[in-house]
Amino acid sequence: MTTPAPPPATTLSLRHARVRYGPLEALHGVSLTVPGPGLTVLLGRNGSGRTTVLRALAGTVPLSGGRLLWDGADVTALSAFERARRGLCLVPERRAVFGSLTVRENLELAAVDDHGLSPALDAYPRLARLLPRRAGVLSGGEQRMLAVARALLARARVVLLDEPAQGMAPAVAARTYEVLVALDACVVVAEQRLPPALRTAVAGRTVLVHELRRGAVVFSGEAGEAAERARWRRPPE
Repeated sequence: MTTPAPPPATTLSLRHARVRYGPLEALHGVSLTVPGPGLTVLLGRNGSGRTTVLRALAGTVPLSGGRLLWDGADVTALSAFERARRGLCLVPERRAVFGSLTVRENLELAAVDDHGLSPALDAYPRLARLLPRRAGVLSGGEQRMLAVARALLARARVVLLDEPAQGMAPAVAARTYEVLVALDACVVVAEQRLPPALRTAVAGRTVLVHELRRGAVVFSGEAGEAAERARWRRPPE
């Protein structure tokens, strides 16, 4: 069987993006670029705006100001559904799987080519034993594995994930980031802290970081720089 060509890489850019939730402004003119193929981390504490940036990229919240560019074209007005049709996949922090369906059914719904479930089961061999189980009875870490595995099967051009390794054992979390870095896609993850597995180049690829605080970008650079910055800010013991 001939292996299909990977989907073309893409780059997303927010330009002076603003997002409001009622009277409160969550993003205050954010400008950042997430290139592909490669992995970018949106870093920040709760309330920093990291998840709102992810939602703005996905189109699940509208911009109240600014623009979103997809490979240079203005797609600000495109709905979340239209962005998904273009090849964008969002893995939210909650409700990322169909709890009433089995693990196999969840994976089969996400698969888009003739390779079946192999990419998902190669990434997470444990899922093979869970295929007949209903997704709703899985542990939190197992549900996150399933959610990421579904994203792998989608062969998306853009993959957005909110805390993808939440609840996973450290070894499984490290494997998750290894798989995400290797994807031929524009991958963006939102995290409270920089995962240890991403603090240096992974598989020859540089990991980028945009750190947010109170709805604004306060740092943009490589993951190694972000890790060093965090080390110097840590109070002495």
